[in-house]
Order: sequence, then structure tokens, then C-alpha cells
Amino acid sequence: MSTVPVAGFGVPLVGPDFGSYAPDEVRWLLKDLSHVALEADVASREQRIQAGLAHYAETLPVEFQPDAAYQELFHRVLGESAHRLAVAVGAVTDLVLAERGTDVVLASLARAGTPVGVLMRRWAQHRHGLDLPHYAVSIVRDRGIDANAMRYLAAHHDPRNVVFVDGWTGKGAITKELTAALDELARGGGPRFNPDLAVLADPGACVRTYGTRDDFLIASACLNSTVSGLVSRTVLNDQLIGPHDFHGAKFYSELIDQDVSAVLLDAVTAEFDSATAEATARCAEIKSSDRSPTWSGWRSVESIREQYGISSVNFVKPGVGETTRVLLRRVPWRVLVQDADDPAHEHIRALALARSVPVEVVPELAYSAVGLVKEVS
Repeated sequence: MSTVPVAGFGVPLVGPDFGSYAPDEVRWLLKDLSHVALEADVASREQRIQAGLAHYAETLPVEFQPDAAYQELFHRVLGESAHRLAVAVGAVTDLVLAERGTDVVLASLARAGTPVGVLMRRWAQHRHGLDLPHYAVSIVRDRGIDANAMRYLAAHHDPRNVVFVDGWTGKGAITKELTAALDELARGGGPRFNPDLAVLADPGACVRTYGTRDDFLIASACLNSTVSGLVSRTVLNDQLIGPHDFHGAKFYSELIDQDVSAVLLDAVTAEFDSATAEATARCAEIKSSDRSPTWSGWRSVESIREQYGISSVNFVKPGVGETTRVLLRRVPWRVLVQDADDPAHEHIRALALARSVPVEVVPELAYSAVGLVKEVS
């Protein structure tokens, strides 16, 4: 993968100078903001965002660092879910290769999509002997995708070969954002990319390319940067990001002793051989099914918003992954679950207890879990 700058833009960042992933696993199309103090108290940050005084991507939340008991829970969850994750990784990767060709370029949506992009790259290498380029790029709700990163990709690769990757879908907001942003880029004379998003899990039924539509726990959702290469959420702040810059992010090198990014990758990779037959069958099943997005998740979210008197769908975060993220880095109001004792929700129950967040059982819920953000403005 090239590191040549294009049209004045920066070069990709790689580990170990930026992030804890190996240089050949991912190249971050980001500006290094590690030296900038961007973290704000979660409650005050939430209040400013909800009051319209700031956009969520202009600052970073103070990252939650779990205690020893929660760390132990993460390792147990990973051990129990690694095979299922490997099956989903194999199914979605084989689906991409079958439909988009073997010369694809993976562009994961930083940061939740990046561990998935690394795993898809590993599957393609392990099962098919392919060495797929993998970049991580930033997309920001209401602000679009990083146009400079897209121009960089187009200068190095055929845009038609670029496959965008994320971990999971919730209600489909990022799916819509990606499509709209790429359309706008093309209309403005920029390169035209295929907006089809590949995800491990699509419980919201809003994409065509997925490893499963089950709402199951993807272990990387359990933690923040310490399971995502020690990289922060992406930042788009006019005071720090110039017209020729990529969007920014921080490398939390001080958390290296707590980093389990490689632990997650290696646990799932170790299951590749045992998951092959099931992944092959899953891929064939998905290919032969009606994969048209129904957006059922979005309709469910609208129903929840109305039922609980919530002002915006942005405060309703459906799915296990999104519920976990509400508890990790937002101001949660309550959590809704289908089953009070679901083993896959043990970490959710632990986080809710730690933050004194009520958990409400709603058997008819369309997702296995939904997190509701507290309206504080």
C-alpha cells in the first residue's frame, strides 16, 4: 500500500507510530491529533451537543476505562463469541469477493469498522491467499465522509474497487450518511464510489452485504480505543482540520498496557479454520436470499421514539453494539432488552449497574437491546 502524498494531502498513518495495529493491517487516512487536548467531561459535552452549541465530532469524550471485573468479562465474552464472529467475518468477506472481485480495496469506517476490516483482510489472506489493501477513513454524521481521504483513495486505486466496511448497523444512519456523502462527492466532480456498505451484523436490515442479520454481540463493541488499535473516535474541528487535511484522531499510546486489540483479532483468527464450512454455507444462503434493505430497524426506532416521548431518533441507539456504546461514552437514560437474563447482555447489565441506569424488559422489542440517551439540554 502506497504512502505517497497526493495533491498536498497527508500520507497514511501506520503503527507503531500511530495505533497498535501492524503497518500492513491498516493505514489510517487521518491527521494525528495526539498532542491536542480534546477530551471533555461526558455530561458537559453531552449538554453542549444537545443544546446545539457543539457538534459531537469537534471534541472527544473521556474514554471509559473498565475495572478488572469488566476486563475479565470482556475476555469471557470474546471466548464465547469468537467462533460466531469468525463465521460472520468469513461470510461477509466471501460475499464481497464473489460480488466485487478479488482486487477489492477495504475502506473501514474508523473506528468501529476498523477491527472488522483487519479481520476481513486476514480472512482473505488466510483462505484465499489475497493481500488486500486496507485503509481506515472517517465519516461523521451530518458532516459526511472525509472527501480528502476519498481523493487519496481514488488517486491510488480504482474507486469502483473500494468496499466500505463497518462493524454493524443500528438504525442505518451511517448507511444513509455514506450514500448521501458519496453522491455529493460525485456530483461535485469528485470520484464516484460504490456506496454499498459491508458489515458483520445488519440487524436493522439496511444493507445488502452482511455476515448475519442477527443482533448479536461483536466483542469489539465492549470497549473503546483499547480494542480498536488505541485510536480515538475521529475528529472534525475547523480549528484543527484544514482544507487539505484528513479528518483527525488521537493515538492513546499511554494505554498500551491495557490494549487488547491484538487479543481480539487473534482470538477470532484462531477460529477461521473451524468456521470455514459454516461461513461458506452462510455466504451461499445470503447470496440466494432476498437481501433488499427493508429498513425495518428505522421503523422500530421511530416507534420507540414516539412511545417514550423522545425528541429525536438520534437519542435511540438500537442493537447490542449501539447500546453498549451509549453506556460507554454517552449519558444513558435507560436500556431496553428483550430478555432480562440474556447471556449476551451480561456486559450491558454490568455497565448499567455501574452507571445506575435502569434496564427495562420489552419482549416485543425488534432488537435484542436498545440504549436510550438522556436528553440533558
